[in-house]
Amino acid sequence: MPGGAAAATGWHNRYDMEATLGPLLSLLEREQRAGRPLALGILVHTAGSTYRKPGALILIAADGQYAGLISGGCLEGDLREHARTVIESGHARTVTYDLQRPDEILWGLGLGCEGRMRIVLLRAGPDNGYEPLACLKAAWEAHRPIAIGIVCDSARTDVPVGSLALAGRPAAGDHPLGSPAVLAALATAAREGEARWLHAAEGALALFVVPLELPPRLLILGAGPDVLPVTDFAARMGWHVTVCDHRAAYARPEHFPAARVRLARPEDLGRELGETRYAAAIVMSHHLQADLAYLRALAGTSIGYVGLLGPAQRRERLLGELGGESRALLPRLHAPVGLPLGGRSPEAIALAIVAEVQAYLQGRLGEADASPVRAASVEQATTR
Repeated sequence: MPGGAAAATGWHNRYDMEATLGPLLSLLEREQRAGRPLALGILVHTAGSTYRKPGALILIAADGQYAGLISGGCLEGDLREHARTVIESGHARTVTYDLQRPDEILWGLGLGCEGRMRIVLLRAGPDNGYEPLACLKAAWEAHRPIAIGIVCDSARTDVPVGSLALAGRPAAGDHPLGSPAVLAALATAAREGEARWLHAAEGALALFVVPLELPPRLLILGAGPDVLPVTDFAARMGWHVTVCDHRAAYARPEHFPAARVRLARPEDLGRELGETRYAAAIVMSHHLQADLAYLRALAGTSIGYVGLLGPAQRRERLLGELGGESRALLPRLHAPVGLPLGGRSPEAIALAIVAEVQAYLQGRLGEADASPVRAASVEQATTR
């Protein structure tokens, strides 16, 4: 176990989040409807060059179909054989792929990297309420931070590998997975968004504690035809998308199957903007006065990324009409919205928009990316 089996209770080896549930849901729901068990694979440790990092999830059905990736598709076939054994026996197991060893090349997996990966496979089915998937799914749907703990190494026969520590569902009695230290670890990982190792029960247990990566929420203000490819790309990224428009002919749920659709005037969005934690908002109604009202509403929020569709001349007109209210908006405004990828089709523009939002979410938008708006407009805004 990382950090040593005899290590005292404590945190070791922090990792960024990788536990994304969205790609697994379709397969999970199919198997749940049929009452069939599955195998959940959790990548718990890596070394060297690997396709995914600790926390990555893969769900494997008894028929071999899988959702999610641990590698680039190279080792999933072999992992399916191990998953079938877990589903049939009900016993968790760990699988290690070590491409740092010469003999691993003989397996013919062709991983294309020189890394080491350790995966824990658990059975999730009707007999255990499909845990921990049920717990993760409930939190994912409620957009509520949560973390789970998986025993990956154990010196205790009463706590085998694969045992779970679930927030809000503590183990009975004096079970070590219900200890204050373990419950505090789950709360900390959920709050800080970092997967870590925890040594508990005086070093007899090693838990991998992994938080669920909640999907970012994207708000699109405007529901014209060019919004559809934006929602499609965003849905493929696993984001939760809300589309709002003040026009009943546009705000139609059947037009945007991958999004939640709201019919609302810009001035009535206060509650929506206040109660929902949006990571980014895009203004693209093609209606000048509506866009002005949307920008005015967004100026009073803490949404970190605000994109505005349209040329610089239109942007400056809208900022001029906003007057002093634009000061609160300018540091967050990206206009024209989207990375300069080229292309004028709705799909090309949608790709540019989603790419820029993705760069923002990953902290990859530098000062140069936002500077055109600031350079052209900050001085004007401060004199209005």
